[in-house]
Amino acid sequence: MYRRIVLAYDGSVEGRAALREGAMLAMRLRARVFLLSVAAETPGRRLAEGAYAGVIAHEQEAYRAVLEEGVTGLRQLGLEPVAELRSGEPAAEIAAFVEQVAADLLVVGHRHRSFLDRWWAGSSGAYLMDRINCSMLIAGHLVSDEALVDARGGGQ
Repeated sequence: MYRRIVLAYDGSVEGRAALREGAMLAMRLRARVFLLSVAAETPGRRLAEGAYAGVIAHEQEAYRAVLEEGVTGLRQLGLEPVAELRSGEPAAEIAAFVEQVAADLLVVGHRHRSFLDRWWAGSSGAYLMDRINCSMLIAGHLVSDEALVDARGGGQ
């Protein structure tokens, strides 16, 4: 089944749902876990850096803190994730990381977007699916604490 699972994590509510659902699956399958956070490179981000020096460095630190939060949560569940922070276009960076670690499952959260958001940015989920060579789980619900305990074997 799944032996190498990448969890894409951005600290959002949806990202936390993906982290918990992916962690539960990894514990049940005894899979190796890879945690990835991506600081999105955007024209607005570069423009802000031009106006206010240090904006990108500050944002990188915020993403690093989000990544560490994810690592801490996974370790508390008994997992030892390999964690990485990248900068760039999120779908491209996630796809490259999935390939680099030879993952057989990618777990992502899903954020409902407005019609205008989808029109402007396109469907990043479909774009991501076109770029990876493994299965993808789109986390759709919050995993309870009880389910995590059961997955760890504590509910037997």
